[in-house]
Amino acid sequence: MDTLFAGVYRNRKVLITGHTGFKGSWLAFWLRLMGAEVCGYSLAPETNPSHFSLLNLNMHSIIADIRDLQSLTVCFQTFQPEIVFHLAAQSLVRRSYRNPIETFATNVMGTANVLEACRNTNSAHAVVIVTSDKCYRNNDCEWGYRENDPMGGRDPYSASKGCAELVTAAYRASFFGEKPDTGLKPLISTVRAGNVIGGGDWAEDRLVPDAVRAASRRETLKIRNPHAIRPWQHVLEPLSGYLMLGQKLLEGKSEFADAWNFGPQDDDALTVREVMNALKIHWSLLDFIEESENNQPHEAGMLKLDSSRAKQTLGWRPVWDCGQAILQAAKWYQAFYDRNVISTRSDMDDYLFAARSKGVIWMK
Repeated sequence: MDTLFAGVYRNRKVLITGHTGFKGSWLAFWLRLMGAEVCGYSLAPETNPSHFSLLNLNMHSIIADIRDLQSLTVCFQTFQPEIVFHLAAQSLVRRSYRNPIETFATNVMGTANVLEACRNTNSAHAVVIVTSDKCYRNNDCEWGYRENDPMGGRDPYSASKGCAELVTAAYRASFFGEKPDTGLKPLISTVRAGNVIGGGDWAEDRLVPDAVRAASRRETLKIRNPHAIRPWQHVLEPLSGYLMLGQKLLEGKSEFADAWNFGPQDDDALTVREVMNALKIHWSLLDFIEESENNQPHEAGMLKLDSSRAKQTLGWRPVWDCGQAILQAAKWYQAFYDRNVISTRSDMDDYLFAARSKGVIWMK
């Protein structure tokens, strides 16, 4: 396991912000398997159950607010990370309508705080800032958005992610040149992924968590925007891209210090209804009805990512298609609710087996 990504993470000091969240907990789990020394900085888990709590990882865990620059700086100065993965965020579109100030403060100033802490920590050689596929100015186009398309956002969440991209670009251009005392410069990238699914997500107002909660209670789920199209992918897919990119940055390859999309294949952009029907095949207890779209907060009807740059330049490619991602998610939750089994490690093993079979370069 510690030879993945050329063994670059073995014994590395890795800081993850947002480690108690869905994607952050999977990333922390993977890094610990590869022998990294991991420190997490995040608010306490918002859900019960919580994937992070269930994993019981052997790692440093600091419960604090990304908006608190002083506490964040102390964390950086104490731990002295070599690479930072910034995932801490307010990540829900509908919540951003209810709490726009919280969303902007967390996603914009939180990102600025991370970059400022990196600026004042000589140990930090690489930084991966995780934003969102929703950072783009969305015109409901049928083609996938590319990294050089304009930033935008009609809702507070999407706008905050576009702002986080601009903040990162400004810091990269303004401050991250050669450090006079070390001769090193931290290389910074931003990453944008699709709608991630997989076991261990219990967030509010998110399709798969809402579906499994309803199934576990024998309830009928009301779904909104059944015709909305999104790029669906298993959580391990973008994480493999983040880790590949982190490897390049740690190796000092400055040409990779830029923005990157890590989305699924075009045919894995499915409607909400199609995803629900696929979940129902694997979990018969799941039942749903379609709710009227009237009086709902605006959400984009069409969203796709073009990941051709990551595939051609970085050599990244997806391992599981959307159908396999839905199957793995359904199996994870069924094992949890029916047998109280946490299938995270077995999912990881299945994913690595499939990656090896496909000959992906980070397995070599």
